[in-house]
Amino acid sequence: MSVNPSIAWEWRHFDQLSGADLYAVMASRQDVFILEQTCLYPDLDGYDQGAHHLLGWHTVDGARVLAAYLRCIAPGVKFDDMSLGRVLTTRGARGGGSGRALLAEGIARAEGQHPGQRIRIGAQQHLEAFYASFGFATISAPYDEDGIMHVDMLR
Repeated sequence: MSVNPSIAWEWRHFDQLSGADLYAVMASRQDVFILEQTCLYPDLDGYDQGAHHLLGWHTVDGARVLAAYLRCIAPGVKFDDMSLGRVLTTRGARGGGSGRALLAEGIARAEGQHPGQRIRIGAQQHLEAFYASFGFATISAPYDEDGIMHVDMLR
């Protein structure tokens, strides 16, 4: 497999996603969260339609392939603060800095969309130091969510 190391970013409201792009997002969320992490949970939670979505694309053997993804929910919708969630890199994109690039791009896009707002995340506890390196501070005790320990963090 030949992977282009650069990522092409797209920031889209749900209504701007093509059917093919939405399919790539949902397939990747299923692969990472439900199959790889063996978490049975309702991924279709009613927040996607009002959210902005950051899609990061790699070119693999001449084809556009989703490498990284997150969604941004506006302040006051799910929490008082805006939130980033469903943060993922696909298996083929891991190990080369795609996760760091995704979070940096996601923070920049979210802050541009909702200036002056804090950002809340529900982080898997083993990634707490990763998120802290981007300025997130832990604001909760660890808790079990779908069999994985999480902490709430705020930036």
